[in-house]
Amino acid sequence: MTRRTPVTLHVVEEGSGVPVLALHGWTPDHRLMRGCLEPVFARRPGYRRIYPDLPGMGRSPAPESIASSDDVLDAVQDLVDEAIGDAPFLLVGESYGGYLARGLARARPEQVLGLALICPIGTAVEHAERNRPELQVLRPDPALVASLDPRLAAEYTEIAVVQSPETLRRFRDEIMVGLDLADGAALARIRRRWRLGTDPESGPAYERPTLILTGRQDSSVGYVDQFALLPHYPRASFAVLDVAGHNLQIEQPALFDALLGEWLDRVAAESRDAG
Repeated sequence: MTRRTPVTLHVVEEGSGVPVLALHGWTPDHRLMRGCLEPVFARRPGYRRIYPDLPGMGRSPAPESIASSDDVLDAVQDLVDEAIGDAPFLLVGESYGGYLARGLARARPEQVLGLALICPIGTAVEHAERNRPELQVLRPDPALVASLDPRLAAEYTEIAVVQSPETLRRFRDEIMVGLDLADGAALARIRRRWRLGTDPESGPAYERPTLILTGRQDSSVGYVDQFALLPHYPRASFAVLDVAGHNLQIEQPALFDALLGEWLDRVAAESRDAG
């Protein structure tokens, strides 16, 4: 099969069984998705989790030919061809990865068994166009923040709604590590052509089990623009979690695990019925 790009993505895999492709957001790396999904799959055998670093992020290169979100999506399509082939798979995307996941579901609607979107970019792609609240720290911990080095403190407080030792640990171990590896020049190049050439919702409705999770205090992508996605996803559960910002999987882990688990149950039931 002819490759769309010259990029080979860095990938970490866990488990075996039904493939689950997990796409992280803008600037972090695969550890964001591994951190939020592995606790769910630890209690659910039979799934092969595939965690790539997107081009220019983590350990995946982004040569000059990767110059748009369409090119990033093409690199993901190459990964699907090589790592999954024609087999059906589940698809999970967070933030920018949720935007790409919707594009991939549009391209492969018969192959994607179910779609889960975690704090995804909504109908408004550019930051200036989004309906989003101001940052509101509902559970501050000034002493914790004061103990941090300036860069970690700045990155953490820019997004944290719940400041605690546990949310800090997970932010540092699952998100900050990726931020430190990002290729700034490559991301700036891609950012100039950030909108996908084809609107993910421009085709037929995606009619398989879907989950859309948003944070009520998400100051990055908000929750209003995601509600407008619902007509295109008639099998979607839509949740707005209070006391949750853009990292809702860290700030509301119990709800996150429960809702992801229910989505997996729906996908499994649908697959059994189809079989």
